[in-house]
Amino acid sequence: MKMVYNRTKPLTIKNLTDFFRSLNIEIKTNTKARGNQGLYQKNRIDIAKSLKEDKAIEVMVHEFAHHIHYKIDKDFTKNGGSIETLFNTENIAEIKSELINVTNLIDKNSKLQILNEAKANVSKTIKSMQSSIKKEYPAFLRSKKFIEFEKYIKKSDAKYLVNYDAVKLVQGFLFKKQRLLTVKNLDNDFPDMPKAFKTYIKLRSMKRKQSKLARRINSLNKYYQKPTELFARFVQGYFFTPQTIETIAPVTSKQFIKLLKSGYYKEMKDLFEIFRESELY
Repeated sequence: MKMVYNRTKPLTIKNLTDFFRSLNIEIKTNTKARGNQGLYQKNRIDIAKSLKEDKAIEVMVHEFAHHIHYKIDKDFTKNGGSIETLFNTENIAEIKSELINVTNLIDKNSKLQILNEAKANVSKTIKSMQSSIKKEYPAFLRSKKFIEFEKYIKKSDAKYLVNYDAVKLVQGFLFKKQRLLTVKNLDNDFPDMPKAFKTYIKLRSMKRKQSKLARRINSLNKYYQKPTELFARFVQGYFFTPQTIETIAPVTSKQFIKLLKSGYYKEMKDLFEIFRESELY
């Protein structure tokens, strides 16, 4: 059965703001949104004032989806929500897979391409450094103590760079003198150090960078795959480009429209009826 919405109001920031306020949602369009494009807290939506109107409208729809989620499940801010509740179904695996595809389409950053490429480059550099060290010390393994290095480094201030990328040494009693040591300046600060040992210190630095990138990637993946974020990006995508979203997420789209028509998503139905101009199926 065809479901047709005739837009009764133009889609503008002002009209969306008036609509939200009619639902007793506090809406702020002149904030920094805590460094985000938008922010939802209980019955309040903040939109970053730096956004252009088209982008601001997209973010407003996204944050409104969070508001609807709050009305369905008030605990979602603590646990990220659940697909079962959001789509009133037990067909979790297929819907989640489609939602991830939608997220990757809506937000290119969700693929974490730059971070994953950086992580791959760091891994490549670490392998190259390991090969370089093994040329002089064939028994070298990253998983075991580098005994020759340990003996040498005890007598060098470079020992502080084994665990830190930069350190500030304060020397002297009455006339204190500061000395800044960094891994980047290792060759200049310690010109007499054997090359393999310098490479090992740089390798340790690369390992720290690798761990930092891994933590960042894991954190962002958890964020993008939270059910509440998957849902909000789906709503955002479906509101503006329904045919595209139906193509890549047919099962999710069908269930979404079914629930939208039934009133499961509360006032979201009004949002579509008032501001949508294309036909939904």
